[in-house]
Amino acid sequence: MKTAKEMYNYCSEKGFGKGVSKSWALKHFTLIEKNLNESEEVFMVFCGLHNYISATKHDSTFGYAITNKRMVMAQKKIIGENFQSVSLNKLNDVTFSSGMLMGIITIDTFKEKFNVAVDKTTGKNINNTIHDVLFSNDKKETKTDVEILKEYKELLDSNIITQEEFNIKKQQILKL
Repeated sequence: MKTAKEMYNYCSEKGFGKGVSKSWALKHFTLIEKNLNESEEVFMVFCGLHNYISATKHDSTFGYAITNKRMVMAQKKIIGENFQSVSLNKLNDVTFSSGMLMGIITIDTFKEKFNVAVDKTTGKNINNTIHDVLFSNDKKETKTDVEILKEYKELLDSNIITQEEFNIKKQQILKL
């Protein structure tokens, strides 16, 4: 995901933006899009009430994104905007708690804690996705078949494997 529209579509499909209008969600995600670095890849996004203390005490709705480098929090306002990011290596923990209606995702960083409120069912799903994105071992860089084949070719050229071993691997990789 790179564009605000892609972020909104993801958020909408997953149900991670309940209670937020499309136009405001797109404004928040556009702010995120404008602040992404070229090498950044967005893994997941969601919307929620930022710095939630109670139903009447919070900083209103923000858009959130987790990228390969940081967690981004953005809010486009009628006048002005709020933007903050936290490097992934500065995240201590992400926890979830729920009450009767609301779910609270607490993002604990070295400097501060952020409480993000959403409905409790959505909160559970967002929390699970955050943990999958941040803490799963599935984020290992995957190589294309061509890259893998080139590595085997280098092994062949260095006489580490035989032509026969190379041909077997080539057939396996290319599924011939």
